Amino acid sequence: MMSMLNRRQMFQMSALGIGGYSASGWMGALAADQAAKPRKAKSCILLWMDGGPSQHETFDMKPDAPADIRGEYKPIDTSVPGLRITEQFPKLAKLMHHAAVIRSMNTGEAEHGRARIYLHTGYKQGAGGLNYPTMGSLITAGAKLPETELPNFVVTGMHLNPANWSYVSSPGYLGPRHAPLIVNDLKSGLQNIRPTDDAEFDERNDLLKSMTNSFLKDNPAAAATTQRTVYERAVQLMKSSKGKAFDMSQESDKVHDTYGKHAFGQGCLLARRLVEVGVPFIEVYHSPTAGGWDTHTAQRYKEVKTMTAPQLDQGMSALIEDLATRGLLQDTLVIWMGEFGRTPKVKPDGGRDHYGRAWSSVLLGGGVKGGKVIGRTDAQGGTVEDQPVSASDFMATVCRLLGVDHEQTVEVRERPVHLVDSTAKPIDELLKG
Repeated sequence: MMSMLNRRQMFQMSALGIGGYSASGWMGALAADQAAKPRKAKSCILLWMDGGPSQHETFDMKPDAPADIRGEYKPIDTSVPGLRITEQFPKLAKLMHHAAVIRSMNTGEAEHGRARIYLHTGYKQGAGGLNYPTMGSLITAGAKLPETELPNFVVTGMHLNPANWSYVSSPGYLGPRHAPLIVNDLKSGLQNIRPTDDAEFDERNDLLKSMTNSFLKDNPAAAATTQRTVYERAVQLMKSSKGKAFDMSQESDKVHDTYGKHAFGQGCLLARRLVEVGVPFIEVYHSPTAGGWDTHTAQRYKEVKTMTAPQLDQGMSALIEDLATRGLLQDTLVIWMGEFGRTPKVKPDGGRDHYGRAWSSVLLGGGVKGGKVIGRTDAQGGTVEDQPVSASDFMATVCRLLGVDHEQTVEVRERPVHLVDSTAKPIDELLKG
């Protein structure tokens, strides 16, 4: 096969993931030719706050509690009367009329690895002896989307924590065709992706297809079929003008500055560009330091104050404003969440530990009734007093907002498995219409 494609062309295809399609499984076997159901939101952007942000310092502040509960930050007014959030998010405060704050997340899982899996899949680790698909894989598979030149699921921003990739990007039992394309070098993007009109390339590629099809006729192995499709999808992307969405140099310096010239801000900018060309699910992973939002100590809180929170406020607010200005927000669901919250009481060293019994997440944009607060915690922010929301409830809500039937089942090992846990209850009051 190497003789049929020259070295430059082979390297082009390798840069697109050909050599390791399991890491970018969007180029796997073609999806079944089945029309997608009408969807209320056309795209979803998951802003993942790795490490577990404190509810007390973000969206569920307790200004009247004792100092060792409320912490050092003050609440500020937002664009929604009566809804107040942390002073760390002054730009985002002006956009809260687009948002619904869920203050009653309650999963009971407070270990990073297990919690990441639970919140990304809606199932606890090891439940039923299965490896469940992450949210992007679950949503795009559940929507039965047709194949296009571009991937259905893209992840960016995991460069500091590569060990966490499996939590964020595993397609689970759905298989590699539903795995994401992972893009961490935003400056380089997808290299060697220029469309080619090279007649010689087309001739050699046609010869390769002919030989591969001949081989598959006598050897119909799944691995060989997948490899053929990998090449086909790579060539489609190389020839598609939509691949330019990954070229961040096409944006002006002013736009880059608005989003922030840091990994999270640039990830948000890439997400907007991908939404514009129809990519249905993008996850932007926010962990600017090795600890991210994992604020066990005063030093970690200092990092959040000086870096993590300002980056979040800048990048997320720019994304929301940009989507709204371009008329895309109504069709794009934006999710802000982490794996759990933090303990109600500040420790003597100034930090807060893991806490899975009560914390917050936020939904904005497509299909969401904005300016709402769902649930309530007690005066210390440590116990859910109204409308607890589990990981599976949250997943079912996201599915409903995106027009995906959360009650559908998938055949796995010759038995039906619910896409979302059968006990899940979507938050109906968040849905428009």
